Amino acid sequence: MTTKVGPRPDGDWTERLGWAHGLIAPDPVDRAAALAHLADARAEVRAARARYHEAWRRTAGPGHGPRHRDPALAAAQRAYDDAASRCLPEALWNTPVTGGIATWPGLPFALLFLEWEARCPQDWTEHAKAWGTKQKLIRELSAGGHDAAVTAVLVGLVDLVVRRAYRWKDREYVRLARAVDGADLRGRLDRARQSDDPWAQLHARYVLWLLDRPATPNTRHVWHTWLTATDTQAPSSTRPA
Repeated sequence: MTTKVGPRPDGDWTERLGWAHGLIAPDPVDRAAALAHLADARAEVRAARARYHEAWRRTAGPGHGPRHRDPALAAAQRAYDDAASRCLPEALWNTPVTGGIATWPGLPFALLFLEWEARCPQDWTEHAKAWGTKQKLIRELSAGGHDAAVTAVLVGLVDLVVRRAYRWKDREYVRLARAVDGADLRGRLDRARQSDDPWAQLHARYVLWLLDRPATPNTRHVWHTWLTATDTQAPSSTRPA
């Protein structure tokens, strides 16, 4: 699975975030280099944020907000925006998704961010934890309208998540599974259901059950009712949240 699909990012996105592909590289040396780059980018964001706050403080009069047209404040804002645009997850916050995520130039990096969390959860949690961003991206991707290449990546993401121990906001992936439901996804889920991994077996069975019931909400109550009906004891790490 690769995230280098979908609308081709414009040169600006590529220049700013092309290094991030190393975060999911198979070579640990490449991953380490990408993590070092990310650490530098995060330091730049922190410094730019501090400079912006200082400019805000200096331009604010007693009892009043800052003078928004102040050149120093505007320059500090631009510097922060530039630093944030070169860092994850900040780059995914600063650019609004207009016209739908399927045609958004930032789509390859949204996919990369989710694949990184799925493949390297410890690195993601330590260096760029953003549960709200994860949830928002999954929900936006679940709107559909993707081409075949992006759909294949999304199917792969669902497969990766089903085969691991449950993590916060993974419940959102049921939305995505319903959006990309088809022979490819069901074949992968069936193989996970028949695997030797008890987590994969349980998750795959539940997702397949929900796919056959598109009107059934994916709630904690439904999850526990399903477990009771199937007489299954779920490990604590598989509980939806």
